[in-house]
Amino acid sequence: MTTCPADHPIIPAPKIGVLLINLGTPDGTDYWSMRRYLSEFLSDQRVVELPKPLWQLILQGPILTFRPSKSGRAYRKIWNTDLDESPLRTFTRAQADAMASRFADSGITIDYAMRYGQPSIPDRVQALVDGGCTRIVCLPLYPQYSASTTGSVVDRLGDTLKAMRWQPTLRVVPPFYDDPMYITHLAAHVRRQIDAMETAPEILVASFHGVPKEYLLKGDPYHCQCQKTARLLREALQWPADQYRVAFQSRFGPKEWLKPYADELIAELGQSGVRHVAVVSPAFFSDCVETLEEIQIGLQETFEEAGGEHLTALACLNDSDEGLAILEGLIRRELMGWYPAQQSA
Repeated sequence: MTTCPADHPIIPAPKIGVLLINLGTPDGTDYWSMRRYLSEFLSDQRVVELPKPLWQLILQGPILTFRPSKSGRAYRKIWNTDLDESPLRTFTRAQADAMASRFADSGITIDYAMRYGQPSIPDRVQALVDGGCTRIVCLPLYPQYSASTTGSVVDRLGDTLKAMRWQPTLRVVPPFYDDPMYITHLAAHVRRQIDAMETAPEILVASFHGVPKEYLLKGDPYHCQCQKTARLLREALQWPADQYRVAFQSRFGPKEWLKPYADELIAELGQSGVRHVAVVSPAFFSDCVETLEEIQIGLQETFEEAGGEHLTALACLNDSDEGLAILEGLIRRELMGWYPAQQSA
């Protein structure tokens, strides 16, 4: 009969951890911080599906020579100077802290990580394991699934487990793009902001982060899930169909991306005589450079140049009451069968 050696560490009482996972953030707006972040992000073959040797020649050459400075300027416009960090990190930490408070009596450990940049997925998974967590719920903060977002997170989680002798058991929260709880709270969050506006928008635009069109043709469900989220949100808001548009933003490179492009749509609205537009971003759980700089600043300028008067970028869920209710609901649901108090919830 085999027994553990006398100096073998005592197996700790099992604990449960929850890891909120967002896209990522640079550590600073300077050239080298941006270059490190963009190099990690754009080297992911889930993000750019080109032959690696060819793409690295392009990436490490002209792209990472010039793009870090451009991206740094965009980040500086929206940087949280008080904490010296990006808003995405600020909001994701706030969400994790709020969840830790809501689960304080459960003994469950709540943490957060970024797919790219810091805190990294391997570091935070290891920290949970070091704290005694043998079961971890991983919540990618992407309502809609894409191989380039949720798929990449699952890849990174797998790579993390490969390096571990004693692996924790993981659960990954599935996409929640059509979850009634998500739609209900998102609609309430949007409605509250629209009701507070001095002038009601003539058109409400749902803008989603774009991906190359070829990803859709290869079978990625992202486009379809975005369209369903947009439809369900419009129905929940009881917003007229003829005053509602869906668009895709943040295209990169020469390939065709999902259409209509947000900047072109916004220009067309301004040119057609529309004066007031509101933009909601259902693909982003937290405000980030794509919403705060690209939409709130960039699309506002595009709209005014085309003849429009005011474009309002509605805040993402962030750490609002509605956003936290969604996170708590998703976590409690995924804990069922693991945490006794959740088995009959």
